[in-house]
Amino acid sequence: MNRPATLVEPGTVKLERLLPGPIERVWAYITESDKRAKWLAAGEFDLRLGGRIELHFDNDKLSPDGSRREGTSSKANPMTGVITRLEPPRLLAHTWMWPSGNTECTYELAERGNQVLLTIVHRNLGKDFVLPVMGGWDTHTGILEDVLKGVPPRPFWSTHDRLTQEYAKERAAVI
Repeated sequence: MNRPATLVEPGTVKLERLLPGPIERVWAYITESDKRAKWLAAGEFDLRLGGRIELHFDNDKLSPDGSRREGTSSKANPMTGVITRLEPPRLLAHTWMWPSGNTECTYELAERGNQVLLTIVHRNLGKDFVLPVMGGWDTHTGILEDVLKGVPPRPFWSTHDRLTQEYAKERAAVI
């Protein structure tokens, strides 16, 4: 089965998803807090090299079905980092402090006709985070695709859980 997320090396997840364009619109959904909150997390990005980023996750709000998961309150401390690369509207990279240490996330946009190929590479993940991150990026970018298409977004938690289990089965089959 072909999935958008792949493990390209230990601790590094890569995801590719073709989205409705134009590129400036997709860029806005990555960099602007109010738009990013619809598919990933709210939080300000100081769009300059060395600028601070904040991500305030509330995955419960992403689910149109009203599903909730304990411990996912938007009142949690924000995840933070700094911008390490910035080439609007094609490339954004930032560090991302996790409980397991500093990770790095890169978003790259490439025009494909009237669509945009979004490539996300998330590096320096601890081994326990790889599968949930694969399922997470697949779910979050699927919701982004839904939002950009103007259709009701898929439910977050049930989609995330199903995809994470499918990635685990595929990885077990390869090992």
